[in-house]
Amino acid sequence: MGHAGPILPVYPDWLPAAARLYLDHVAGGLSLRSIARREGVHASTVLRQVRRYENRRDDPLMDSALTLYSGAKDAPMTMPVRLPATPATIDAEAHRILRRLAEPGALLAFAPEMEKAVVLRELPNGETARIAVVAREVAEAFVLRDWITCRKAGRISTYALSSEGRAHLRQGQGMAEAPAGFDWNGAEAEERFPRYGHVETPVAQMGRRRDKDGQPFLSPELVSAAERLREDFELAQMMPNTTQNWERFLDGGARGTGGGAGGFGPAAARERVAMALRDLGPGLGDVVLRVCCYLEGLEACEKRMGWAARSGKVVLRIGLERLRRHYAEHHGRGPMVG
Repeated sequence: MGHAGPILPVYPDWLPAAARLYLDHVAGGLSLRSIARREGVHASTVLRQVRRYENRRDDPLMDSALTLYSGAKDAPMTMPVRLPATPATIDAEAHRILRRLAEPGALLAFAPEMEKAVVLRELPNGETARIAVVAREVAEAFVLRDWITCRKAGRISTYALSSEGRAHLRQGQGMAEAPAGFDWNGAEAEERFPRYGHVETPVAQMGRRRDKDGQPFLSPELVSAAERLREDFELAQMMPNTTQNWERFLDGGARGTGGGAGGFGPAAARERVAMALRDLGPGLGDVVLRVCCYLEGLEACEKRMGWAARSGKVVLRIGLERLRRHYAEHHGRGPMVG
């Protein structure tokens, strides 16, 4: 009987071909020449691909990704077994995370000992706010697909949206941001949910604007509270088979599921949004929901609510101050990454 070849790991279909060649060599034990014969290319071509990925292992997220897909055991025994992200999860999270990274001043931060990565954004006063959280395995898929690129490697590494990531966003710009399951008609959904890209959110724009005394119209604390609500709102839309009418929480027409609100999953995020909206109540909750979560402009919001011109700014500021107090009283600093 002939000698059996090495047993190679099973790779997902979306894994780039060059990454497969590298893993076949370092994890599967195939020689460069045998890979070249299999692929019908010169050995030097395979060598260039292998060197390219070997040089990128200084990037902690790339190193973690290659370790995961090689099938090696990279985590301490105290950490749970890690599994690669599914294609459906990667696509759904790309819609949520990459568009946040497209916003000005946004970066993804990753630490090897953490189970999750976080998207951060610099506020007008130089402070940094958390605007999204993503599973480590999803971030690993992003870096393997070259959607994000390492800006600074270290104990906490930072990543920015790459040109490939921006191209992926442009390919998806035919989809409105309204999650499936909302019962608005198409025209209203298109109006409420701007297509994603490089446009700042209404709250972020107001955070940069100054009043006649030179003070920002919205303080960094209020902008941070708004971003925190939007993060939970977006994460809550990932709940399977969910048709959510958030306005029902403003008048007591809906109640939470009774589950914990301190976790990272969609159900916990839904609980946090529901608690915040019930605390704000009608009026304040309406404007905060529309501007922070639906990304509706203030003029459109004033028209929809039947308010006088420029009154929406005042109501929004009061609502965000109430939202900030809600988070301080009920959640403290909130769930931390990892």
